Amino acid sequence: MSDNRLKVMEAIARRRRITAQYNGTRMTLAPHQLFERHGALFISALNLDKNWRSDEERRLGHFKLDGLSEPELAEEFEPLPSFEAAPPRDDDVLLMAV
Repeated sequence: MSDNRLKVMEAIARRRRITAQYNGTRMTLAPHQLFERHGALFISALNLDKNWRSDEERRLGHFKLDGLSEPELAEEFEPLPSFEAAPPRDDDVLLMAV
């Protein structure tokens, strides 16, 4: 099991933010769930570095785990109030969620 995968799983289980490189860009993510799509692992996470117009506009993005590098656990986060643990698509497989 890769170190990145273990860090992401710990972050989801403990509701901790992750700072990491994602495809060359440094990001702070609040990972809400881990899922599998066509054999690849993804996380659904709130990008905390993105400028949202309002709190109601905030939503989860999907990030391929292979694109994530150098993840570091950071402070705790509260899941989005509207979050419901479910795979994004019908053929995705939910592995874990906050």
